[in-house]
This record gives sequence, C-alpha cells and structure tokens, in this order.
Amino acid sequence: MSFPYKRIFVIVADSAGIGYEPDADKFFNAGHTDVGSNTFVHIAEKMPNGLNIPNMNKIGIADLADIRGTHKVSHPHSYVARAREVSNGKDTMTGHWEMMGINTKIPFKTFTDTGFPKELIDELEKRTGHKVIGNCAASGTQIIKDLGEEQIRDNSLIVYTSSDSVLQIAASEEVTGLEELYRCCEIAREICMKPEWMVGRVIARPYVGKTKETFKRTTNRHDLALKPSIPTAMNVLMENGFMTDCVGKISDIFDGYGVTKTTKIVSNEDGMDKTIKELTEEDFTGLCFVNLVEFDSEYGHRRDPIGYGKALERFDIRVGEFMSKMREDDLLIITADHGNDPTWPGTDHTREKIPLLMYSPSIKNGRYLEERVSFGDIGATVLENFKLKMPNNLVGEPIKEVLEK
Repeated sequence: MSFPYKRIFVIVADSAGIGYEPDADKFFNAGHTDVGSNTFVHIAEKMPNGLNIPNMNKIGIADLADIRGTHKVSHPHSYVARAREVSNGKDTMTGHWEMMGINTKIPFKTFTDTGFPKELIDELEKRTGHKVIGNCAASGTQIIKDLGEEQIRDNSLIVYTSSDSVLQIAASEEVTGLEELYRCCEIAREICMKPEWMVGRVIARPYVGKTKETFKRTTNRHDLALKPSIPTAMNVLMENGFMTDCVGKISDIFDGYGVTKTTKIVSNEDGMDKTIKELTEEDFTGLCFVNLVEFDSEYGHRRDPIGYGKALERFDIRVGEFMSKMREDDLLIITADHGNDPTWPGTDHTREKIPLLMYSPSIKNGRYLEERVSFGDIGATVLENFKLKMPNNLVGEPIKEVLEK
C-alpha cells in the first residue's frame, strides 16, 4: 500500500511557542497572566540583529508572526500554521499527549512556589529511610552544587521541582548508588499517584564527584512518568504495524506506551545528530517523534533570551542539513509543546500557541493555513496519512492540504 508519505518526522523544539492563547488570562507566572507572552517574537526582539534562521524562514515561519530577522517568502514546498491547545495546562506532558490526541482536562499538580507538602515529604522519608533536603524549585545543576556535599555526608536525598509537574531526586551514584536512587524514585512515584499530589513525572538525577567544584550529573537519569490514560495515536500506529521511533524524552513522556523504538540523547545537537541518522540510515514506515529539550531546560526556565536565540539559530542550521537529506516521500513537521517566554515574569512555561512548519520536497502548493484548534491535528494527520482513523475519544483533525500535496 502506498501513502502520501512513508516517513513522518515530528521535531518538537521544546517550549518554542509563538503567541499567547485566547485563554492565557487564566494562566499565571509570578502573579502575572500569560497574556502578551510570545516566545519566538520576544527572543527575536532581544537578539542584536533579530533571529538568523534562514532555513525556517525559507519554509515560511514569517507567516506566523512578526519575528525580527525574518521576512515573508513564497514557500511552495511547505505549509505553515499555528495550533491552539484545548487541554488545560501548559506543560510538557499535556502538550505532547495532546499532539497524539489526548485532551487533558484536569491539569497536573505543580509545586513551584511552595515546594512539596510536608505530608508528602514525611511519607517519602519514612518509606525510603533517607532524610530529604532541598524541597524547592531549583536548577538541577545549581542545587547539586549547593547541597551535594551535605547529601553525600548524610546519604540524604535532594528533592526539588521546577515549573513543570515534576518531582526530581538527586543523589550521588558513588554514595547512594543508582539502584537505591531508583528504588526511592519508585516510592516517590507511588506516593505521587494520590490525587492531591498528582505529579506528572518523577525523575532520578544521579551525579558523581566529591565536592561542589567537581559535581557532574551523569547520563543515568531515569524518568517515571504517568502512563497516558487512554491509547494515543502512537498506539494506533504500533498496533497496525507502523514504526513509532522516539528520540529524546518522548518515550519517558508516554511511559513507553505506544513506543516501538527509543533513542536517548544528551543535548539538542546530539538529538539532531541521531535524528539525521534515523533519516539517512533507517528505512521504516511510520513516525519518528523527536523532543529537543534544551530550549526549555537551559534557556527558557533560566530566562536567557540570548542563549535561547542562539540555540534556535544552531537548530536552524541542523534543519537545513536535515531538509537537504530528505526523500521525496518524507514529511518534516517542526513544532513545540508550549511556550516558555524568557522575557516573561517568573520561570514558568507560558500558555502559547505552537508553530506548525510542515515541509516535504514533494509538496508543490505550500502556503499559510488558518489556525488549527488543537495540537491533536498532528497525530490525526499522521494517522490519516497511513489510512488509519483517529479514535473518537481522541482530539484532532487531519490537515488535509498537507496530505493532498
């Protein structure tokens, strides 16, 4: 059976939103609503000469917003649109789950401002046998510098969170040990299943070193995420014999549910290296779903617009490399999962629309498309491409123009 596209690559530039949502007045950052946030536009305004992203410019990103450094062009090989979020949230899991069809109506719990409740921490200490230190929102590298020597001395657990719905536990690989850290995270995952503490992810953050000057996180991170409540578009693909090839933290976000293959990465550059390797060396039929997290973790939460802008410029170079190696029957979709405007108050995500840049050498009538009503249109388009139907309990409508070419 032939399909419009044999392989579809969805690359998520984590947090690269492109304008606040109509309901942004209901979402807050440090006491301010998200009305007015725009990750792409505000980064470009902070860059000395705007954003230098010629490859994304070539496929039409300037149609989506007035991004300093870009200009509108004819782009016959690509369709572009913005998409709104129907789910109640602005976090990683909510955004990615909606791309694959899930409408999250009850948002995951966050503990950014207060840390985790005493009752939760008390239960974690009792069941693990370790004292908990930290219990605040923090940079993972900084809190290890601040508390790592104490953690090693007492064999305690450094517990911290972020603006996401996440409980992270850092401990020394050499003192606490990986297996013990993972055991403690399993206990935390069980505790955080209670409705009042329903956290999206528990993450083990092991490190090595003896002093604050030598501490370094290792690659033995381990995520314990909630499994999607219902099967997603990825499950439909897998059950019908199509590939669901996940690069980066996608498998963790879905707790492996609907995932055929997963590839771990350590950075955006490593992620693009491995995605390009999938493009050039793997002959599959189905979806390659990629998350590049550093935009969010390294620059958005740290409120570094210049660093974020430079990361987008480096990504754009890799986008050009990727497009140059694509086959006629490949489709590339560049998107995001939420916003994280580094010029906005606080350190939280921002409630934003996402870009949809949809490119293939075989598209001939590319143009700007009207705004989509759900991130789920991505998953619906993937399923429609492979002659599969989106289940009625999932959200999303296929983007017909992309499939008609």
